[in-house]
Amino acid sequence: MPLRIYNTLTGKKEEFVPQTPGKVSMYVCGVTVYDHCHIGHARANVVFDVVYRYLRHIGYDVTYVRNYTDVDDKIINRANREGVDFREITERFIREFDRDMNALGIEVPTYQPRATEHIGDIVRIVSALVEKGFAYQAGGDVYFNVERYDEYLKLSKRNLEDMKAGARIEVDERKEHPMDFVLWKEAKPGEPSWDSPWGKGRPGWHIECSAMSMRFLGETIDIHGGGKDLVFPHHENEIAQSEAATGKPFVRYWLHNGFVNINSEKMSKSLGNFFTIKEVLDRYEAEVLRFFLLTAHYRSPLDFSDQNMNEAEAGLDRIYTALARMGELAEGATDDGLDGMPKKLNEAHAELQEKVVSFPERFREAMDDDFNTAQALGAIFDLVRCVNRVVAEAPKPLDVVRRLLSRSRKVLEEAGMVMGIFRTEPRAYLDRARERKLKELGITREEIEELIEERSAARKARDFAKSDEIRDALLARNIVLLDSPQGTDWKIRQL
Repeated sequence: MPLRIYNTLTGKKEEFVPQTPGKVSMYVCGVTVYDHCHIGHARANVVFDVVYRYLRHIGYDVTYVRNYTDVDDKIINRANREGVDFREITERFIREFDRDMNALGIEVPTYQPRATEHIGDIVRIVSALVEKGFAYQAGGDVYFNVERYDEYLKLSKRNLEDMKAGARIEVDERKEHPMDFVLWKEAKPGEPSWDSPWGKGRPGWHIECSAMSMRFLGETIDIHGGGKDLVFPHHENEIAQSEAATGKPFVRYWLHNGFVNINSEKMSKSLGNFFTIKEVLDRYEAEVLRFFLLTAHYRSPLDFSDQNMNEAEAGLDRIYTALARMGELAEGATDDGLDGMPKKLNEAHAELQEKVVSFPERFREAMDDDFNTAQALGAIFDLVRCVNRVVAEAPKPLDVVRRLLSRSRKVLEEAGMVMGIFRTEPRAYLDRARERKLKELGITREEIEELIEERSAARKARDFAKSDEIRDALLARNIVLLDSPQGTDWKIRQL
């Protein structure tokens, strides 16, 4: 099955065929660096990190560009409030962004350009648009004339005349059409500015991405991504200015991720339901947030809530627990595949062998279907369920079991590399996650282990009443005991 991608431009899934065989050019809109990133930013960056990882996984040489918008009204306003140079604001929040992305396991793109590094490129494109009649000067500003570009709004499927009639845009008498957008802004006193043919000023928001994309990837690129909120006006305007300047198609496949809602409501500072990545990571492991963001298809809306985060945490714990047991029981097994396995296996072993063998194909089918991480996670949980069944029956694993578990762990870890999860040694992850939860519950690991030893002694003495009493006391404190032929483990009950 070939990779198929939903293209916002055409409104349908299409087979992905890059313009240069074996190579992919990809641009994703980055952040405006004036504040801490929120979980909507987290989703966009995790989504396109997985796209980047998967394209490389299936053999493409990917050049990935993600920019920083480092000059903007919001940046300037914050700098003025704090009484500092605008560069102090941008440097501070680039560091914060990089820290958040590193915590989430986001791989560093091939290039991370800043808008202020490409003023010359921006001026050249704007000049070309003016010369071709697609843009005009009004005072010290330069505007793009949307009526001159016949395909304006082809991405968002809007109607220009309807938008003009219903425009709520502040009237600017200098504009030839209410929807014309700024390419170059005249500098106000005290603002950062650069020289241009139209006087001192700075770039408009939209032109930055066209300039940086063309600089690193050429005039036509394979993939351009971003959040759904960027379809209009940002990406619509990128298309217009880029194609008007070059006369060539700007992007072949447009990808947009869905919104993150908070308890089924749109995230908004005014509603008081706005969460930064930093705030979420104070409460949850970073990998839990990443895992949660992959539980829905990237184009679907995703509801952030304590319940959904707790469910994601429990799911990730379940996988890590299985990975830990696989590692322990399969220790020393030679990973030579599953050739030469016995022809007759019991039901659990046969089922696991079938799941292990078919897993890579199931995983790829999911990811080839427009990067369907939710379906891919379903295949992972299906394999883990079979692993757990075999583990429960294997107090002293036979060689056949050890080989099955070794192969299971390998294919799961390979899938994890693509999705950016299972990045930590399983026991280390489980220990760290447990310590965080135990602190919240007010109980220590040492207390639990002492009670488990006391319970084991009671069971050996056949004092089952005391054994049950200890189990129930721990359960009352949200500690669940897990008895198996290998001994007693424990987990924290999902609240």
